[in-house]
Amino acid sequence: MRLVTVFGSSQTKPGTPAFAEAYAWGRLIGQAGFGVATGGYNGAMEAVSQGVKELGGLVVGITAPALFPERDGPNLHVDLELPSASLLTRIERLFDVGVACLALPGGVGTLAEILAAWNLNYLAWRQGRPTKPLGVHAGWLEVIRPGLEVAPEHLALLTPIASLADLEEFLARL
Repeated sequence: MRLVTVFGSSQTKPGTPAFAEAYAWGRLIGQAGFGVATGGYNGAMEAVSQGVKELGGLVVGITAPALFPERDGPNLHVDLELPSASLLTRIERLFDVGVACLALPGGVGTLAEILAAWNLNYLAWRQGRPTKPLGVHAGWLEVIRPGLEVAPEHLALLTPIASLADLEEFLARL
């Protein structure tokens, strides 16, 4: 089963609009026939995992036990846990296992994941190699915008996801 990697906050709480949105993203990923890879913990990662799992999709959690010793392991929806020794290894594995990457709202950790994936795509683009589809929740565009040395063509490596219809369109192109 092909996987879509989803980056998202571990702080997202059940019963919140952000949790419901992450769950809806997971359902659409599952309906499109994909499994999911996430950081494997709670919050948005759990919501996405639940949505995919309910539709029979494979859920891979790429965890980092040494970085997060206070966490009790992966969320209940994870079928396969792949522990990573470091943050950078974790992000690299998340990027590598998916046919595409998506990013929900989140904090510094989610931003680091977006920037790493974006940078890997930027390097591939500069070298004339294929890039991996990278969809980001439209809210991230308030943070990531042209300026300094970020040109509009660099932003074109990101696909804004402003609605579930945008997500469906993104997934249909994979």
